[in-house]
Amino acid sequence: MISGKSIISSLLGVFILIALAAPADAKRQKKYKEVDVADGGSVAGKVSFTGAVPADAVENILITKNVDVCGTGEREVVWVDVKDGALRGVFVFLDKVKEGKKWSKPELGAYLVNQKGCRFRPWAQVVRPGPIVIRNGDAGVLHNINARELIGVEKGRVVKKTLFNFGQPDPGDIKDKIKPRRSNYIGINCEAHNFMFGFMLAPVHPYAVVVGDDGSFAIDDIPPGKYTLTAWHPRYGLKKTKISVTAKGALKANFAFADSK
Repeated sequence: MISGKSIISSLLGVFILIALAAPADAKRQKKYKEVDVADGGSVAGKVSFTGAVPADAVENILITKNVDVCGTGEREVVWVDVKDGALRGVFVFLDKVKEGKKWSKPELGAYLVNQKGCRFRPWAQVVRPGPIVIRNGDAGVLHNINARELIGVEKGRVVKKTLFNFGQPDPGDIKDKIKPRRSNYIGINCEAHNFMFGFMLAPVHPYAVVVGDDGSFAIDDIPPGKYTLTAWHPRYGLKKTKISVTAKGALKANFAFADSK
């Protein structure tokens, strides 16, 4: 005869296996359908920063190698980039869009992370999940790019999972893939240079942008409907607002971040 404790232990084991198998971020959308959008609306706005900029907004890291290419002295790593009240380096996107406009082709023909002057260029970009080109533009410099999925951004408790990590000793291109499974948020860094950082957003749909130098953003060709508009700053996390898009309507939406320390 099977005891009650044995049954309970077996059930607990099943529950634990299910919990371990379940994605950490169940909200990640898996599918998106590209359709023609004839009567789409738009949303535009600005991301600002209020209050005092934190003392550690800029980190100065000593350059100890490849000074002929990376420069001498210290490298300024700007974690909170504020200019004239605008917060830069912010991603703005729509949540859970099931269908809409087609992805446009990348400006350079492929999604590209360029390591030039011992910096990731650009610092922040939106990429479509799939093929990406990693370029070492620094002759004679070994770079080692580490791309990691940032799981738990929604909850404010981030766990990093490596997507790829490889050394690139010679100038030239290496092709790889951005294939996030549980989160759209991605951080990149160079394991060979401790002052090289960058960020990517890899949503399944193209309704995502990086704000401009003045903090402004615009997203167009949105099918009429109700959505959640989200702004993500790698340090300050997420801010959200509900919007209702009408046929050929133009909405305004702004976000304001502040340092809570």
